[in-house]
Amino acid sequence: MSQRTRIKICGLTREEDVAAAVRAGADAIGFVFYPKSPRYVSAERAAALAATVPPFVSTVGLFVNPSLEEVQAVLARAPLTLLQFHGDETPQQCAAIAAAVVRPFVRAARIGSATRPDDLLEYELQYRSASRFFSGLLLDTLVEEYGGSGKAFDWSLIPKELAPRAVLSGGLSVRNATEAVAGVRPYAVDISSGVESAKGIKDAARISAFIDAVRLADATQA
Repeated sequence: MSQRTRIKICGLTREEDVAAAVRAGADAIGFVFYPKSPRYVSAERAAALAATVPPFVSTVGLFVNPSLEEVQAVLARAPLTLLQFHGDETPQQCAAIAAAVVRPFVRAARIGSATRPDDLLEYELQYRSASRFFSGLLLDTLVEEYGGSGKAFDWSLIPKELAPRAVLSGGLSVRNATEAVAGVRPYAVDISSGVESAKGIKDAARISAFIDAVRLADATQA
């Protein structure tokens, strides 16, 4: 029996894009609370968007080096089911925020040319040991900016034992989704710019085609 790769569409800013992602079969919807991002939404805007999300579709908040008070302020308005940390947060900082707001979290691991497979396993262990709220690593590309790169990294750096519990991100698109999922076999994938017509504006046809490409890889598992 083939595994169904979970799919998150991130950086949503419009009701019609949320509807398109849900209609296409996304498992999770992501909102960016990093003010420097072109996909930034306020807590009030995220609340309005989240109100259109049906049951059993997760709502994820992406944060970059937030204070506890900032996360609490967002959660007071927007019903998020999962936190996603994309900055320089230490295991202890993530653990403290997650415990205070009682939410699970994923931690972005930014992968560069100097990254080694053992580094990722150790990174995961540090966060898992620090908090019972840790859900897993999101594997992204190391670039100067925070909050998602839109660029791919060397997938061969991902340890085979880590892939089934990790989220693959960074540079995914309709063109490479099938290859990425078939080669890595991650638990989930996360895409933002790869399904956009402009920054912060999603394209319904690209979302649907991306999800179809992931499902094609799922259907061809050995």
